[in-house]
Amino acid sequence: MCGINASHNLSLKALVYAIDYCPPPLSFRRTKQLIMSSETIVTPGRRLGLVEEHDAGPGTYVRGGMIYSSILGTKRITAPETSEKPVIQVDRKSPLAIPTIGSEVLCRVIRMNPRAATVAIMMVGSTPCQEDFAGTIRHQDIRSTEKDLVQMVNSFRPGDVVRAEVISLGDQRSYFLATTKNEHGVVFAQSTAGNTMIPVSWEEMQDPKTKAVEKRKCAKVF
Repeated sequence: MCGINASHNLSLKALVYAIDYCPPPLSFRRTKQLIMSSETIVTPGRRLGLVEEHDAGPGTYVRGGMIYSSILGTKRITAPETSEKPVIQVDRKSPLAIPTIGSEVLCRVIRMNPRAATVAIMMVGSTPCQEDFAGTIRHQDIRSTEKDLVQMVNSFRPGDVVRAEVISLGDQRSYFLATTKNEHGVVFAQSTAGNTMIPVSWEEMQDPKTKAVEKRKCAKVF
């Protein structure tokens, strides 16, 4: 039996992990119920609780004495009305913002090297992501013409917000994005002086206060 000492300074994530993979005493199971009951997004097949402790509600099914989620949604535990046990259910949730090939995304440049920019995808279409997805804009995917003349430092800077298109699911670490279309590129950037810049051409932005001009691959202004 796996022993868990409640006096240990476990993080919340570590505590939930430990409860999932060790047979805990009842007090720890109830602790997990409280942790998991507040706006927890679950996927189909996710284990939700025991039938001896809950009644299965909408969006769930029972197998082998366990209650599982049958849909993508938010787990909710409600007070019992006609039974002695609380009801565990899953409320259907609108589709999550997940990038797919062809998706238009908004992302923030995290870091750069001469070959690529690493970005955090914050929004897919008009839907904000619950958590940022990792993305990469490669040197050859910035412009559609004169690709051999592209310089990363003249296209993006860390902190820029970029509109881009997902062109590949990439590797296991990040999506591959492109800004080759006119409407794709930097949509928000700050100058070295810390002021918000405005685009003055497809490859330049200007600080309206200092009048300094910096190079960027700008998105077309609609």
